[in-house]
Amino acid sequence: MRKKLGCLHAHHSNIEYIEQAFQNIENVELVHFVDPGLIQQVSKGTDGLVFKVKEQLEWMESCNMDAILITCTNYIALLEEEHLELSIPIIKIDEPFFETLCGEKRPQTILFTNSETVEGTMKRFQQYAQQHEKTLDVVAKVIDNTFELIMQGKKEAYNNAIRQTLHHLAEEQLYISVAQLSMVEAARQFEKESTLTITHPLKSLAKFVMGAIE
Repeated sequence: MRKKLGCLHAHHSNIEYIEQAFQNIENVELVHFVDPGLIQQVSKGTDGLVFKVKEQLEWMESCNMDAILITCTNYIALLEEEHLELSIPIIKIDEPFFETLCGEKRPQTILFTNSETVEGTMKRFQQYAQQHEKTLDVVAKVIDNTFELIMQGKKEAYNNAIRQTLHHLAEEQLYISVAQLSMVEAARQFEKESTLTITHPLKSLAKFVMGAIE
């Protein structure tokens, strides 16, 4: 029987990345839920937003999902302190990403375009590393004046800005990763242009999800 995986996104552009990650998995049906308003509200403060996200997850559960995948790091950060009383698995997209990063001993740079996601993501990463007794040399870097491009639908300009930063960092011979789904396409383009591998949240996602819901 096919499993229904409800995917909660903060922007519609993330849908295609999740579809790509599961394109060869026949026994999973993806059902997408998008609420772009939360990104706008986070910059004004988080009061009331936790309740809103919990309400959304409960609604998704009521739609007969077998599991829920949260693809937005803002959503994940908001729910970190909350106890969710759901009867289905809640999968956070950054967990397999963190697992990969914790296996790297070289100095690392994690790239972001949305400054609002940095604090929550890095806090969760540090907690994950501590729980797994990993000591890492990690720096978070925001590519300034870039996130608004993807929000305006200027995808090519967005990808170009990310690729330029990747080429610059590659000269420093660092282990580089991109933390947001919207950055995956640019990372893949860069990999084709160079001999380097860029870690991103999709690389081990499907395997991780299938392990959680089967």
